[in-house]
Amino acid sequence: MKLHELTPAPGSRKERKRKGRGIGSGNGKTAGKGHKGQNARSGGGVRPGFEGGQNPIYRRLPKRGFTNIHRTEYAIVNLNELNRFAAGTEVTPETLLESGVVKNAKDGIKILGNGEVTVKLTVKANKFSQSAVEKIEAAGGKTEVI
Repeated sequence: MKLHELTPAPGSRKERKRKGRGIGSGNGKTAGKGHKGQNARSGGGVRPGFEGGQNPIYRRLPKRGFTNIHRTEYAIVNLNELNRFAAGTEVTPETLLESGVVKNAKDGIKILGNGEVTVKLTVKANKFSQSAVEKIEAAGGKTEVI
């Protein structure tokens, strides 16, 4: 196959519909909008969620619960992600941000026990799961709650 023989896969490129361009196009005259009515007008239509005056679904359904604005949200790091650090490294929230393990530290960092840790590390974080602490200490490392 040569460069000039390359063509896109059949059906992968679709030509756009040119509405209102004559009878032969199949989308002439009313341009697929039908005759008259709110949706045929320019700028016509209803807002999202409007059901024609019927009591809308978001008002018919019961409201439950609330969002706690004071909730502390932790960025989660699994143990297998800590293997990228060299043995003897002190892993802090700052080093996790720099290395790209965590993109947004939120209100703190929580280390979870998913996976295995193979290097000896000193890990400093805001929270640890019990299994994470056990696995880090089994690998010869230390944990410290900030």
